[in-house]
This record gives sequence, structure tokens and C-alpha cells, in this order.
Amino acid sequence: MNRATVVSEALELLDDVGLEDVSTRRLARRLGVEQPSLYYHFRTKKDLLAAMAEAAMAPHAHAPLPEPEDDWRSWFLDNSRSFRRTLLMRRDGARLHAGSTPTGDLDRIRRKMAFLVASGVPELQAQTAMLAAGRFTVGCVLEEQADVDTPDAADLPDDVPALGHEAAFEAGLALILGGLEQHTVAPGAR
Repeated sequence: MNRATVVSEALELLDDVGLEDVSTRRLARRLGVEQPSLYYHFRTKKDLLAAMAEAAMAPHAHAPLPEPEDDWRSWFLDNSRSFRRTLLMRRDGARLHAGSTPTGDLDRIRRKMAFLVASGVPELQAQTAMLAAGRFTVGCVLEEQADVDTPDAADLPDDVPALGHEAAFEAGLALILGGLEQHTVAPGAR
């Protein structure tokens, strides 16, 4: 048993029982070991959850970084969609990720930010938009993963649009992008 095996089994346990029921006792039983042996790899359950969150984000963390010739708007949308898809890959993926710190991803975040700034997005607005898009995405996925009974469109008031989860996500993402465009200048116009 090594750290990677523990994390992999913990993620499988997450998918089977949900975040609420993930425990070191259940994980040890699943691995066929005594519970204290898990503490060799993770001192606390919080440490285990952080490693699980990082591993669960691997598909997004290994997505291609933007190239200088890429359109920043398309990249911004694709990056947020990739994040959403990754969160949806795991049961309670958004809850697992919420509050985690992207310690292993800092260089990639810096490169994404540098790309936006080089594309004409002011640094403060780039940081704010990336943070807002990330939190918006987590919130949307939290709602989607908690959704057991989607309200019937006929039950909604006439002035409330009946958007599915993906359509609502795309609409909100477009609003964030539209706001960001208001602060952006063409690179040659600076």
C-alpha cells in the first residue's frame, strides 16, 4: 500500500458512498488494513481529503495551457468548461474541491494569468474573473450534484426561465465573460 493507492481507493469510496460517508475506518476496511496504518500516509482526514481533491482535479490540471495565439475569450470559456467537467466526474466532486488550495497548480495558474494579461486583460480583472468563474463553476456543480428533483418547468412562475444545469452554467459564464470584456483592451491599443 502506498499513498497513490490510498488516494485512488479513497476516490472510489467517494464515488460509492458520497463525501458524507467517506471515513478513514471505511477506507481502511476497503484496503484490508488497520485504520492506524493510514496515518503513515496521511496524518489527518483533512490531509487525505486534500490529496483526494488534488487527484480528482488531475484531468483539468493536465489540460493544455493556452498558447499566445489563442483567443483569450474562447480559452476562458473552455477553461471553465474543463473545470466543470472535471468536478462532475466524481460524486460530490464540487464539495470535495470546495475550500481546497491549488498548491500543486500554482505555476499553471500563473501561466494562465500571464496569458490573459498578455491578451489585454488588466491583471486585477483577470484575477477577479478567474476567481469568480471558479467559484461560479463550483457553485453550479454543487447545485447540480445536489439536485435530486429538478423542478418541472410547468411548476415555475412564467417570468422564471426553465434552464437546465448546463444551459444555466453557460448563461452565467457568458455574463462573466461579457463583464470581463468591458475591462479589456486590444494588446496593440495599450
